[in-house]
Amino acid sequence: MLVEVGKIVEGKVSGITNFGAFVQLSNGQTGLVHISEVAEEYVKDIKAHLNENQVVKVKIISVDKNGKISLSIKKALDPKPVVKSSKPAEIDWNSGNSGNCGNLSFEDRLSKFMKDSDEKLHDLKKNFESKRGGGGYKRSAQY
Repeated sequence: MLVEVGKIVEGKVSGITNFGAFVQLSNGQTGLVHISEVAEEYVKDIKAHLNENQVVKVKIISVDKNGKISLSIKKALDPKPVVKSSKPAEIDWNSGNSGNCGNLSFEDRLSKFMKDSDEKLHDLKKNFESKRGGGGYKRSAQY
């Protein structure tokens, strides 16, 4: 069996380290599944996800010039189905979460947004400056 990038194959976990798992493929070659490629969620302890001699499906990610094979378990999993709606989403452009701007033109909405943003930015800066100026290092005046 030739090792082809992108192919999904089965293999047996032959060793587990703190950085990943070594998987022996059916042709006898061994590749590494990095800990970041074990599961969709964050993996702190790889032994919570894999056991030695466990048979797993892996996707061949890459083969470098030295023959090292990089594998992925999470990319070999069936992709999550995308739920498609039978009709496109309807957007009510005249309502919104930005206050009372029901029948305003685009320019008026943009102006209101810029004004609100400037006010929020001003408040943030004022709040930040008041925290910075409070209890810092003070030098006593020596003459």
